[in-house]
Amino acid sequence: MIKHRPPAACPDCDGFTRRDFLRTTLTGLTAAASGVPLLSPPSLNAAPKPTDVSETLVTTLYKSLTPAQLATVCFPFDDPLRRKVDNNWFITDKRVAQCFSPDQQDLIRQIFRGVHSPEYADKVMQQVEHDMGKEGFGGCAVALFGTPGTGKFEFVLTGRHVTRRCDGDSVAGAAFGGPIFYGHAAHGFYEKPDHPGNIYWFQALQANAVFNALDGKQRALALLGNGPAERGTETVRLTGQTATLPGLPVAAMSRDQKDLLRKVMADLLAPFRRPDADEALKLIEDNGFDNLHLAFYKNQDVGNDGVWDVWQIEGPAMIWYFRGDPHVHVWVHVREDAQQA
Repeated sequence: MIKHRPPAACPDCDGFTRRDFLRTTLTGLTAAASGVPLLSPPSLNAAPKPTDVSETLVTTLYKSLTPAQLATVCFPFDDPLRRKVDNNWFITDKRVAQCFSPDQQDLIRQIFRGVHSPEYADKVMQQVEHDMGKEGFGGCAVALFGTPGTGKFEFVLTGRHVTRRCDGDSVAGAAFGGPIFYGHAAHGFYEKPDHPGNIYWFQALQANAVFNALDGKQRALALLGNGPAERGTETVRLTGQTATLPGLPVAAMSRDQKDLLRKVMADLLAPFRRPDADEALKLIEDNGFDNLHLAFYKNQDVGNDGVWDVWQIEGPAMIWYFRGDPHVHVWVHVREDAQQA
């Protein structure tokens, strides 16, 4: 049975203010808020491979499993569980620290670090350790689907504010091997308007830079009421639609505005390894950049200061939903085809 944990809380502190953002350039903000460089222009021809570091480590982990471990954490590749995503869940009822030996736990840590960029891996690991509470990273849960070396396998790690995948591009036409989730409750369940210490808040500040570049008519189309409800895997269900998507059509934006949005979207991918980032950007472009819609949600403005905490970029086969109220939850699903399983 999949078990769920209640959110944890921690003390408050001060940090980079949202009004500072309004007086800072986009590039300068990235350095101030995250300390992570912008993703350089993508090659648009890469995807994870079975020979990549994390995939190779998954094979090593799989080969080390005992019969009891195989029965606990291994599933057929086509098991529906592989496609699930949520903000706080455990893909099996055994935690990493309970189920795996110290050497295996080290492999799992290396796999997880390896699906993130070198610049961001430490920050992401710290976020998971923090948000998992006293159990730390060892409180996460892992499942393996299929068999490494057969062309159909996937490693999935889940916990509070984390769902990550490593698939060696086994899942054709799916960035990250399927839907992922990341989030952070840096200083309490109800974060302050500035989201101090939140490692992902810089992404919202960058998205707000796009909003500030819009004219009045565009802002009226982009600014909506309430953000979508969080409903587990349904949160990232792809519609295949274009004209009926919420918010401002990117087709109605100027060239300079589109260039800014492309820059921001590339930076959203900065925490992830380059092959996954390149694949995501390629699939988004293949589905038509002008088919994207950009929405901001005014009814969930923490602090009522006009820096929008909740926003979404959606296309016919992609969703990037950032919900910064009461703390940061981010839902991501990017595919070649919305109907693809």
